[in-house]
Amino acid sequence: MTTQDELAYYAAPGPLTTAEPALTSLPAEVPSLLEAVQGLLAHEPGRPDRPTGHLRSTAEILDHLAPAGPLTQARQPDQRLIGCCRHFTLLPVAALRAHGVPARARCGFATYFMPGRHIDHWVVEYWSEGHWRLADAQLDPALRDRLGIAFDPADVPRDGFEVAGRTWLRCRTGDLDPDRCGIPGDGTHGLWWIAGNLVRDVAALAKMELLPWDLWGAMPGPDDPITDDLATLLDRLATLTADPETAAESRDTYPDAALKVPSEVFNHLRQAKEPVFTS
Repeated sequence: MTTQDELAYYAAPGPLTTAEPALTSLPAEVPSLLEAVQGLLAHEPGRPDRPTGHLRSTAEILDHLAPAGPLTQARQPDQRLIGCCRHFTLLPVAALRAHGVPARARCGFATYFMPGRHIDHWVVEYWSEGHWRLADAQLDPALRDRLGIAFDPADVPRDGFEVAGRTWLRCRTGDLDPDRCGIPGDGTHGLWWIAGNLVRDVAALAKMELLPWDLWGAMPGPDDPITDDLATLLDRLATLTADPETAAESRDTYPDAALKVPSEVFNHLRQAKEPVFTS
């Protein structure tokens, strides 16, 4: 059962979602908020090459958006900030927290992008009418039409988006093929990839929403074995995080050195160590 303390925690800004004054100009109602975010951001498929795809905080995102006008003003497509699904998640999470609405980023896999595949993805999880609901700001009308999506992007079904812990548990029981989870292509899927997303999800639940290609701590590489000790840890975290009502309890384990985000992480796409916070 989600507690009032947990709701208060997720209604407050985090280190990467600071309470910038401009955020309160965005709508507090989720459907309108998603539409507003779609007018500010553009998704770059594949591996982002633009520098804005590597911005980690909403403060940095807003600094890039500010010259083009207020956040309530939709940008022309060529003026939108280029990012990934995590940016489409971080901005509404920060805006909802600025309005005092409990919200958190969730890292996992979407089933609505490609039939038969669990595609690496991030969405918003927010508190509404006594329940945690999922929302996907990336699903603008054109994309929904192209994919044939009929559900409301402000209320994504949980079989449409699975948090990483749920996917991990299904793969561990043989219910799901891990090689169909990740990003289609050589070396970008499998149990090691799911394990990395699970660690990212645990960090996001502790309000440290890192980039999808940031690596640290217990995350295994494609050729690294998943030891019994690591599997036991991930099994426990997956069981907690798979259920939105118990997901916040993973924060008790987050301070573990294997999970906690250090001051410097490895940006896999840039093949370089980078500070989490810029001065």
